Amino acid sequence: MKIISAAQTRELDQYTINNEPISSLDLMERASLCLVDWYKQNFSDPDQTIHVLCGPGNNGGDGLAIARLLYQRMYPVRIYLCRIGNQVSTDFKNNLERLPPRSDIPLIELKENDALPKLEKGGLIIDAIFGSGLNRPVTGYWATLIECLNSMNMPIVSVDIPSGLFSDRPTTGVAIQADFTFSFELPKLAFLFPQNQAYTGHWIFRSIGLSQTFLAQLVTPFYYLDIGLIRPILHQRGKYDHKGTYGHALIIAGSYGKVGAAILATKACLRAGVGLVSIHAPKCAYEILQISVPEAMVSIDQHQFFLSEVPSLDPYSSIGIGCGIDQGLPVVNAFFKILEAAKAPMVLDADALNILGKHPEKLSLIPKDSILTPHPKEFERLFGKSEDDFSRNELQRNQSKKLGVFIVLKGAHTCISTPNGRCYFNSTGNPGMATAGSGDVLTGIISALLAQSYSALEAALLGVYIHGLAGDHAAEVSEQESLIASDIVDQLGAAFRDLKSDLTNQKTGMKWKK
Repeated sequence: MKIISAAQTRELDQYTINNEPISSLDLMERASLCLVDWYKQNFSDPDQTIHVLCGPGNNGGDGLAIARLLYQRMYPVRIYLCRIGNQVSTDFKNNLERLPPRSDIPLIELKENDALPKLEKGGLIIDAIFGSGLNRPVTGYWATLIECLNSMNMPIVSVDIPSGLFSDRPTTGVAIQADFTFSFELPKLAFLFPQNQAYTGHWIFRSIGLSQTFLAQLVTPFYYLDIGLIRPILHQRGKYDHKGTYGHALIIAGSYGKVGAAILATKACLRAGVGLVSIHAPKCAYEILQISVPEAMVSIDQHQFFLSEVPSLDPYSSIGIGCGIDQGLPVVNAFFKILEAAKAPMVLDADALNILGKHPEKLSLIPKDSILTPHPKEFERLFGKSEDDFSRNELQRNQSKKLGVFIVLKGAHTCISTPNGRCYFNSTGNPGMATAGSGDVLTGIISALLAQSYSALEAALLGVYIHGLAGDHAAEVSEQESLIASDIVDQLGAAFRDLKSDLTNQKTGMKWKK
C-alpha cells in the first residue's frame, strides 16, 4: 500500500471527482459517512454530547457533514464554527447550508479574541479545524484554542489529521492531541513516526473509494506493509521438497552470559522454515545449545567464552551474526574477517552493529544486499544523530543507497529501507514485543528466509511482517505485559497460518466506553 503526500492526495481526490465521476460534495459525504459508521461501532454512549469544531476549509466541511449525519442518527451535537480568515471553501459553504435549523443543532461561532469555549464535561470532541493542507504552524488565538481543547480531559477524534500536525514534515507548532485519528483512504506519513504519537493517538484509515487506477500511477518512496503486499511473497512448498530445498543457515551468536540470544535466534530460524541450522558459538555454550535446540547442529569456537575465529562459510545458504557475541577484541577481529570472507548477503544485528558503530571505516566490508536490523540507539551509533524522525528517515534511506544494504529500523512501525530508496513501514506488532530477545528472534526469522532463497528484499519484508504478526498472536495469548521473546517463536506457526488463509488480521481500533 502506497503512502502519498498531501499534494498527491489532493490530486487523487480531484482525479476521482473528474473520472468516477462524482461531485466533490458527494465525495465529502461518502467520507463523512465512513467516519460516522466507524464512530457508531466504537463509541457506546448515545447520550454523550459531541462537540464538532470546524475550520473554514474542506476539513471543516467534513466536520459539518459529520455533525449533520450524527444528528440524523439521534446523537446530541454542538457545532463550533472557527472563523479563521475571511474565506470559506465551496464545500464548507454547501455543507453549512445543508445543516438543520440552529434550533435543532446549536451552532456557536468562534472568532479571534473571543472567549474560549467552555465545553460541558463528559462530552467528546471531533476536531475538523485544520486539514492536511496546513502549510505553517498554528499561532495566536487558534493555537490557544488547540491547547485549551487538549487540556479538557475528554476524548478527541480528529478528522483525517489532527489540526496543526503536518503530514509530510516535522511539526513545529501546537497540534491537537487526538485519542483517535480517522484518516481517509490511506495513512499519512506523519502517523508512522514516534514523535507524532502524542498527536495521532490510535489512528485508523478506511477507503472512501478513491481511484485505484490513478493511485497506481503516483510515484512515492513510501509504502505501508500490509497483508496484500506480503501474501504474494510467501513461497508454496512442494510435495517432493526436502530439507536441502529449504537451505542451511548459520547463526553466529552467543558469548559467556549471553547464550540465550543464540538459542532464541536459532529456534526462530527453525520455526521460520529453514531446512538446517548450524550455530557457531564459544565452547561454554556447547552443552546448553545441544540441550536447548536439539534440532540444530553446533559449531564450536576454540575460545571458551567468545567468538574468536572464522568458521567455514561455504556450506551455508545464509548467515546471521551479532546476537549476544559481545564486543571484545577477539570478537572484533573475528567479525571483520567474517565480513571479508562472506560472499553473500548477511543478517547483522546487535553487537555486530555496535562494533561497526565504533569502526565506521569498516562499513564498506558489509556484503551488498545484506540486512541490518538496528534499534534506534544502534542506528544512531552507526550513522549519527538526527534532529527529528523525518530527517532520520532520510538518513536511513540515504545510507541504504550508499552502502547497498537493507536497513530494518525496529520500532512500533518498523521501517525497512532499500538500496533503491524505497521505504516500507510495518503494520503488525504491539508494545509487548519491546522485550529482551525480540530482536534475536527477528534475526533468526530473516536468516531462515534468506536461506530459503527469498531475495533480501522479500526476506526483510516477510520477516518483519511475520515477526510482528506472531507477536500479535502472542499478545492475545499472554497479554502484552507478560509477553516474552519465546512467546513470539511459539506463535510463528499461527502467523504463517494467517498468511495462508483468506482471513486478514485488520485492527479496527479500540472502543471508547463510558
